[in-house]
Amino acid sequence: MQQVKSKNPWMIHLAIFGLGIAMLYPIAWLFSSSLKPSYLIFSDQRLWPAEFTIQNYIDGWRGVVRQGFHTFLLNSTFVSLMAVAGNVVSCSLTAYAFGRMNFRMKKPLFALMLATIMLPHHVSMIPQYILFQNLGWVDSYLPLIIPKWLATEAFFIFLMVQFIRGLPKDLDESARIDGCGPFQIYWKIILPLSLPAIITTALFSFVWTWDDFFTQLLYINSVKLYTVPLGLRLFLDSTADSAWGPLFAMSILALLPSLIIFFSMQKYFVEGISTTGLK
Repeated sequence: MQQVKSKNPWMIHLAIFGLGIAMLYPIAWLFSSSLKPSYLIFSDQRLWPAEFTIQNYIDGWRGVVRQGFHTFLLNSTFVSLMAVAGNVVSCSLTAYAFGRMNFRMKKPLFALMLATIMLPHHVSMIPQYILFQNLGWVDSYLPLIIPKWLATEAFFIFLMVQFIRGLPKDLDESARIDGCGPFQIYWKIILPLSLPAIITTALFSFVWTWDDFFTQLLYINSVKLYTVPLGLRLFLDSTADSAWGPLFAMSILALLPSLIIFFSMQKYFVEGISTTGLK
């Protein structure tokens, strides 16, 4: 069947270009403002101002409350990487069990797991806080890390289950004939073939943890343990002058890890979202 070509493809391209400009303009304004002196940030709205300075980056890197901004970056990196490792390991094991193994109450448990996706976070927020407070985990990274190692992210489990179900089961049968057990099948066959879904899980886990403000604000009290979102909040002061220039400068630096990871793994990310399985 001959494909129907659009009569005005340039109109589509122009519309996409316009939407792209509208979406990227806030980032461009943020970057431009990070290079402006403080007195020009809100008075000069041009993206290319008459005066540039890197003092905002110097002041922002020095940080606030005797904590350099590099401390917040290291804290966020540690928490995000531990969350990525926990989600990849626990969710992939759980997805392998739901997608390949047979056990009692499998369907009800899978349905219950899916139901947790529709459960608002605010419903479980207070019971979780009481639990972690009784365990003595408040003002530490444990509430941010330990749940990730217990397969609490139902979205990632569902994503991996759908991907694993698309893999041929003949591979499992061949592995069993060769003497492989369930864990060997998971490690040597399922895990390598599920790389797109795993990278998608890792990417989402990193970005969501890196950008998470509310949960980190809830459990972390000490400034030395602050992550990037909490560290950025320190530049704002409701009772005095806010350091807008350093705030914008450090916001640009906070965007870089997510952008680098996303664009370097974009190929696997698209393939994992489509859950095409083997081609």
